[in-house]
Amino acid sequence: MRLAVAQIISSEDLAANLELIRDNATQAKAAGAELVVFPEAAMRAFGHSLRGIAEPLDGPWAEKVRALASELDIVIVAGMFTPGKDGRVRNTLLVTGPGVDTSYDKVHLFDAFGFAESETVDAGTNPVTFEVSGTVFGLATCYDVRFPALFTANARAGAQVNIVCASWGAGVGKAEQWDLLVRARALDSTTFVVACGQGDPETIGAGPAGTAPTGIGHSAVITPLGSAIAALGGKPELAVVDIDPSVVDEVRAKLPVLANARQF
Repeated sequence: MRLAVAQIISSEDLAANLELIRDNATQAKAAGAELVVFPEAAMRAFGHSLRGIAEPLDGPWAEKVRALASELDIVIVAGMFTPGKDGRVRNTLLVTGPGVDTSYDKVHLFDAFGFAESETVDAGTNPVTFEVSGTVFGLATCYDVRFPALFTANARAGAQVNIVCASWGAGVGKAEQWDLLVRARALDSTTFVVACGQGDPETIGAGPAGTAPTGIGHSAVITPLGSAIAALGGKPELAVVDIDPSVVDEVRAKLPVLANARQF
């Protein structure tokens, strides 16, 4: 399967962010990709008001992404915000394209490193998987990557690939933690991990928005044995990668961590 990782830097402007999605999805399709992954907060960057722009999955922003996926005949995964409880929003991944229309609400909220996502975001509760051309994908968002159980749950539900969409916070050691975590989650679940982060705003002359996690880049595609087959820097970039999902069965025969696992 050929897929694409679109490391963009989204802004406050919803229309401009849609154009970024259109441009990268068009390039991904031209390169032969069946699926293109965009980061968390592709709809609007963190550091800006979210409640005023949150909309349901059949709202105008999502419908434009849906129409684009249909026009290009490609599956798009992109981070947006939907209405939640008590005036908060849901941090949602929209998945839409040929034969696919689903979503995932971020389960683990980023109340860490001086940022309190739970003040404005309502947590999701359930894992989500979907299928494209016979390959099963699981979904995760940013801080979720620190929690192995979500990735193994997706694997037990049939996922051969786990997608992580992120807007990773900058800071001392954070890039090293991101690299370690995405590789560890591949090993935990014996799945490919497609980790797509917001690019680093510093690379385009825009500084971070206070304590908001606005991205550091370092998107990657990791094999089930923890090796990187694609690894990006901080700048906006589109990476197109071929993966072989049949490798997952081979790895699990050699390294049956899912079968050997015990609950305590």
